[in-house]
Amino acid sequence: MLAIALVLEGVDRARAAESCGMDRQTLRDRVHRYNAEGLDGLVNRKAVHRPRRLVPEQLAELAGWVEAGPDPVRDGVVRRRRKDLQARIAAEFGVEFHERSVGKRLATLGFRRLPVRPQHPRSDPGVQAAFKKTSPRR
Repeated sequence: MLAIALVLEGVDRARAAESCGMDRQTLRDRVHRYNAEGLDGLVNRKAVHRPRRLVPEQLAELAGWVEAGPDPVRDGVVRRRRKDLQARIAAEFGVEFHERSVGKRLATLGFRRLPVRPQHPRSDPGVQAAFKKTSPRR
């Protein structure tokens, strides 16, 4: 308000802005808002954010996909990557995300980048147990 008072008294905008510790462009914007709305125009406004690209129901479905893991028949992979989720989100929801953005969505859902060890779909735990070394320890 002090800078606007200085402008109203006839001080040029550059000196008025400098004396109040602001940029000349900021003061110009404030003067235009003051002229249009009065003192109420000087109050800081909340930023208008872009709406979310995935609604909460879609995020819950994404979390279900991650929890369930990949289906080798449908997905063609045994270990899911962000790139795979990116393609599925685009196919299911019609929303294009960058790989990094998929990672950010996963982080907000509480998932961390801890890759699980891949397991072949036709692996046999019994055969694996028999293959392990069973030599006595020294």
